[in-house]
Amino acid sequence: MWTSLLDRFLSALIRQGSLAVTYPDGSRREYGDGTGHPVAVRLHDTDIVRRLLLNPDLAAGEGYTDGTLTIEGDDLYGFLSLAKTMTGGGPSPRLRRAVKKLRKLKRRVSQYNPAARAQANVAHHYDLSGELYDLFLDADKQYSCAYFRDPDDSLEQAQADKKAHIARKLQLEPGQSVLDIGCGWGGMGLTLARDFGARVTGVTLSTEQHGVANARAREAGLEDRAAFRIQDYRAVTGRFDRIVSVGMFEHVGVPHYAEYFGKIRELLTEDGVALIHTIGRYGPPGATNPWIRKYIFPGGYVPAMSEAVTEIEKAGLMITDVEVLRLHYAETLRHWHARFTENIDRAREIYDDRFCRMWRFYLVASEMGFREGKTQVFQFQLARRGEAVPLTRDYLYPAAAPA
Repeated sequence: MWTSLLDRFLSALIRQGSLAVTYPDGSRREYGDGTGHPVAVRLHDTDIVRRLLLNPDLAAGEGYTDGTLTIEGDDLYGFLSLAKTMTGGGPSPRLRRAVKKLRKLKRRVSQYNPAARAQANVAHHYDLSGELYDLFLDADKQYSCAYFRDPDDSLEQAQADKKAHIARKLQLEPGQSVLDIGCGWGGMGLTLARDFGARVTGVTLSTEQHGVANARAREAGLEDRAAFRIQDYRAVTGRFDRIVSVGMFEHVGVPHYAEYFGKIRELLTEDGVALIHTIGRYGPPGATNPWIRKYIFPGGYVPAMSEAVTEIEKAGLMITDVEVLRLHYAETLRHWHARFTENIDRAREIYDDRFCRMWRFYLVASEMGFREGKTQVFQFQLARRGEAVPLTRDYLYPAAAPA
């Protein structure tokens, strides 16, 4: 019964491309119009057939991770590229529409992130083995979208250019106080302290990141200018000339957007500037992919621009600049996946085969999301006063010095 139902489901869902499925009973069915790169998968038990029918967005990742769904040639890029087009040829089947509607209804519950729950969500992802991140990130441990001024730039160069681009938007002056919300392993804060003379306070909920960031500050002789602490952003007090937050807003949750932007306004000096760098959703509000929410970022959500802008306006902040970085994160993820694959033997030693399949699925699925244009990166430059930043963008792109 389940095989027959899934066969009908896929026939209605897949109108373009070429997918061949071998079912547990050995039968093989083909779907799509035969165009494009052919993808072949094998389903190894009846349970994965049933789960794919009931919740394909969750079951596909679980099946690949557990090995009950295998892809011929381990062509994960081909499989996920095809998956991104599965709803492009017509209306979604009734069951799929119902599942999506239910997911949207549940999103406010899943994104409710009081301090204790926020810390648990952060620990789920960021308190993994520190060595794991060394296997695929750049030397500065930048775990966010890089900025590729040239497509051929190395990951290290693109991440350095990302930090420089953000620093220009902050219009930093020596001695200014900076709050780094979601400071990661300290790379951004240390750069602002070392290269721009800022006095940086970084906050994180990850014990792993907190320890590394402070150790790096001591090693660099910057502990008098860069201090990192375990603290929820909602508990921060004082006033700051500049606020920067890179890759943290995705963890705030829609129910807390007013609280987040209200806190930024409270903490920002009258002439202060804030820069919020976040993954964004192209189109209207939606819901987090269930596999990503369950296995990678519990409590996480990629906002539509309208969701963020509405709460920024309500908080009494001025949007002084918005930039949309499109394929930059796709290129970043391509580098991360290549490096992870190169070091996958060590990753297996730290964890196991199942974890490596899960991590590859996460990296490739994320990359394909950016390549297909459904997700991108927003950089919001915010201020309490419009005069806090220059009137043109010339300061972001200084002319090359004469030879």
